[in-house]
Amino acid sequence: MTSRLENLENLCKIGKLKSEPPAQSEFNGLLSSAGNKLRDAENSTLSPESRFSLAYDAAHSLALAALRWHGYRAEDRYIDFQALPHTLSFSAARWRFLDDCHRKRNAALYEGAQAPDELLIAEFIELVKEMDVAVKALGDVPP
Repeated sequence: MTSRLENLENLCKIGKLKSEPPAQSEFNGLLSSAGNKLRDAENSTLSPESRFSLAYDAAHSLALAALRWHGYRAEDRYIDFQALPHTLSFSAARWRFLDDCHRKRNAALYEGAQAPDELLIAEFIELVKEMDVAVKALGDVPP
């Protein structure tokens, strides 16, 4: 069975990731940014479009923080989400949900598609909260 780190190394071999030593200051900055965006995403006075965008940005910051903690950086932002089974032990269903949100974000941003409904936004925010807990549980960046 292939370990999580071997899977990340395999992504390096095919050019989807590059190895880069993690920095505690970058990790802390990503966590702080994600926390601020997550709090704002929960603000029901904002438009659904804004709340979805903020939740997406928080999720991406957390996915990137998890990847950076392991010493990698992705060439494409969707890889940050696809690496979650290897960085945070997230199930395939959870990262697929995030991938679906990534596609919805791109459709809204580049094609003018309507924002997702409140139910999807609420589910998204709950998953981002789970990500926040999981990333914080990683602790400080390894030396």
